[in-house]
Amino acid sequence: MSEIDRLLDIMQTLRSENGCPWDREQTLESLRPYAVEEVYEVIDAIDRGNVEDHCEELGDLLLQVVFHAQLRKEEGAFSFEDVARGIADKLVRRHPHVFGDTRVSGSEEVLKHWREIKRGEKSHKPKPDSLLDDVPVQLPALCKAQEYQKKAARAGFDWPDVRSVLDKVREETEELREAVEVGDQAHAREELGDLLFVLANVARHLGADAEQVLQDGNAKFARRFREVERRASWSGGSLNSHTLEELDHYWDEVKGSGL
Repeated sequence: MSEIDRLLDIMQTLRSENGCPWDREQTLESLRPYAVEEVYEVIDAIDRGNVEDHCEELGDLLLQVVFHAQLRKEEGAFSFEDVARGIADKLVRRHPHVFGDTRVSGSEEVLKHWREIKRGEKSHKPKPDSLLDDVPVQLPALCKAQEYQKKAARAGFDWPDVRSVLDKVREETEELREAVEVGDQAHAREELGDLLFVLANVARHLGADAEQVLQDGNAKFARRFREVERRASWSGGSLNSHTLEELDHYWDEVKGSGL
């Protein structure tokens, strides 16, 4: 028995009449947050460079795939084998330059063929009302913004260059400022959303992933703020015992140190 077969047997046993009460109670809806959580934990293990944790978290993510497949198997919809067969067939089909006679000059041409094949696969399905319809609804907001922008750009609806997007950033910033100054909270929230959407577009034009850019910014802030906390503690007292001017001074020192 392979380890995959063993895992599938364990999952089936857990869901059986004499299995685990908790596992038997789970539904596709109840498992949704765990699937999202496990993806982020895999990414976190990669970022920390911890090989053992990466292996463990991949196992936890695989469990979610196996769990979902078991629930669908019980419905008579499909099995884990169907999932594995489907993705294996798709990989072969979308890599004709590896498993067929197609010749490509590089990764850009690979992506071009991939999109063409993907369009062909979906040609038998009902045509969506919009190009945006196949963007997953549950994507994080920044990821979804960039996916919308990519779809629009492929249809020719895009800014010509990043400078044009930066001009839009300036415009949206001014509109946000005006809404704040007149005290219109609802309008300010709307303008803030517009600004964030345009900033995601800036990232796309720079060839950057907006979500990762913000994660990097979060990490930088946390790194510098922890150092401010340390410097404040050296001077005695908590952060709250220091004035804003003192804390700004520590921040400038930390920033100037290149941290």
